[in-house]
Amino acid sequence: MNRRDFLTQASIFTASSLFSLEALAAKSKFKIAYSAITWNGNDLVAIGDIAALGFKGIQLRANTYAPFKDKPQDLKDTLDKNKLTLAMFSSGNVGIQDDISKDIETHLNHAKFIKALGGNSLQITNNARPKDRLPTIEELKKYAKNMSEVAKVVKSETGIQPSYHNHMHQLGETPEEVDIIFSEMNHDYILALLDVAHYTQGGGNPAEAVLKYKDILYATHIKDTKVADSKSGYQFVELGQGRVDFPAVFEALEKVKFKGWNIIELDSVPVKGRTALECGQTSKKYLESIKVKF
Repeated sequence: MNRRDFLTQASIFTASSLFSLEALAAKSKFKIAYSAITWNGNDLVAIGDIAALGFKGIQLRANTYAPFKDKPQDLKDTLDKNKLTLAMFSSGNVGIQDDISKDIETHLNHAKFIKALGGNSLQITNNARPKDRLPTIEELKKYAKNMSEVAKVVKSETGIQPSYHNHMHQLGETPEEVDIIFSEMNHDYILALLDVAHYTQGGGNPAEAVLKYKDILYATHIKDTKVADSKSGYQFVELGQGRVDFPAVFEALEKVKFKGWNIIELDSVPVKGRTALECGQTSKKYLESIKVKF
C-alpha cells in the first residue's frame, strides 16, 4: 500500500470510528422501572430499596389494593417522597367465561386506585390455560375478546391504559399463542406488555418480537431466565445470569424508538440468603455493563 492509499484508508477508519462513537453517545436513555414482586409483599421496603437503587419507576401488585384502597394518598405520598412513578400495576386475571362482570369490576376498581396513585397503566394476565392440553384458537380469541371488553370499560371510564402480559403456563405461552392474542386484541383499548423472559422461555426471540409488535408495544418486562433442574425446567434470575439476549433486545427497542417503561422483574430471590436489594444491584450493574442508559 502506498502512502496515499494508507492515508485514505486511515481517514476512512477515523471517520468510521468517530461515527460509531457519536452513534453510541447519541443513544437515547431508556425508561427503566423495577417491580416490587421480589420483596414478596413488603412493598414499603421495596419502595425504599428501589429508590435507593436509582430507578425512577416501580411496578406494584394488586396486593397493595386492600390495605390502601381507602387511603391511596398515603401510598402516593410514599411514592412521591421516594421520587418514584407508578410505572405499572399488576391488576390480575381476565378469564374466558361468558360472564366477565366480576373481571370488569375488579379491574375498574384497580384502575381508579391507580389513578389516585398518579399511575396510568395496568397489566392483565390470566389463569385459564388448560392443564391437560394445548389451548384452542377459539379459546385464545375468546381471551383476547374478553380482555378487550374489560379494557374498553377501564380506559373509557378512567383513562388508565390496560396491557396484556404474555406468560408461561397461561394463555399466551408460545410465540404462536401470543401472536393470536396480540392480533385479536382491540388495540384501541388494550396494548402489549412484552415479557422478554417468558417469551424466550416459550420459544420466541424477544428482540424480533419488539420489531414485530412495535406498533402495539406499550411496556416491557426486562427479565432473565435460565435452564434449571426443577419441575418447570427453568428459573428466573437476575439480569445477565440467564440466556436472554439483552443487547439485542435493547438494540431493537432503540431501533423502534420505544419510549415506554421497561420494567425489571424478578419473581423471587433465586439464591437462598440473597436479598431482593442485592438482586436489584446485580441487575443494575448488568445494565450498566452493556451500556444501557437510564
